[in-house]
Amino acid sequence: MKKVKGFLENTWTHRAHVIMALPGFLILFFIMYVPMAGLVMAFKSFDYTKGIWASPWNGLENFKYLLASKSTFITMTRNTLMYYVIFTAIGTLLNVVLAIAIDQFVFKKVGKVMQTVMIIPVFISYAAVQFIVYAFISTDTGILNNTLGMSTRFYSTPGVWPLILTIVKIWNSVGYGSVLYMSVLSGIDTALYEAAEIDGANKWQQIKNITLPALVPMITVMLLLSVGSIMRSDTGLFYQVTRNSGILYPTTQVIDSYVLNAIFKNSNFGFTAATSFFQSVVGLLLMLFANGMVRKIAPENALF
Repeated sequence: MKKVKGFLENTWTHRAHVIMALPGFLILFFIMYVPMAGLVMAFKSFDYTKGIWASPWNGLENFKYLLASKSTFITMTRNTLMYYVIFTAIGTLLNVVLAIAIDQFVFKKVGKVMQTVMIIPVFISYAAVQFIVYAFISTDTGILNNTLGMSTRFYSTPGVWPLILTIVKIWNSVGYGSVLYMSVLSGIDTALYEAAEIDGANKWQQIKNITLPALVPMITVMLLLSVGSIMRSDTGLFYQVTRNSGILYPTTQVIDSYVLNAIFKNSNFGFTAATSFFQSVVGLLLMLFANGMVRKIAPENALF
């Protein structure tokens, strides 16, 4: 009772701040949390004529549809996890390296220009990216085949697509991550570098003992947040860039693209909700586990 009373008194004391935050909270609540009620469809046989709430319950039938083809489920789950690990590992490494490299530029204006150029791909839709990729790897008119004198049919060769998708993903996203890390680097007191230089530390030693430790909290937070979306993939990348070519499914089909194909074929929204529920639960459990591990090792870097 005392805690409730203390909470109410504290809320009243800071009522001006509460009123300022209220619009943002309401927008977040109605946009992010209210739609989550639709996950109830994961346990229903959705009927358009009856709506979500009046549709009959069907237990775990929608989840059985997800697991109906064991080989397909294993393939798309493997691909989803594989691409998550590749994208996260390479992306984090390049983000940190580029952020440090640009931060170390003597000519700051050059660094600003590079920062701007790097972030431009982030704003390009995958609807446009698919045509850029096609211009490079088209069998007849592709830049790669014509320049190197090859005749590779990329859209019929599953084995090359992990590399292609990795290049496209890194190109499209690395600029955004670098900017985030650069915001951390800009907050490091220059006096630390000056003191290290006076003590005889070279550039590598300064980066190792000052820059990298300052980046560790941000890197940890970014990794923890990404773990929550480990079972989700960029639909635009795997559906549009690959042109949804069936022959490429062994190496390009992930859970999200599988769901999208299922919707287009039979409009099974119960199955879609079941898949989203499965992804959310797995992502939440993994994030809680990862956060618990971080809390034991470095409590100050944990999310909560």
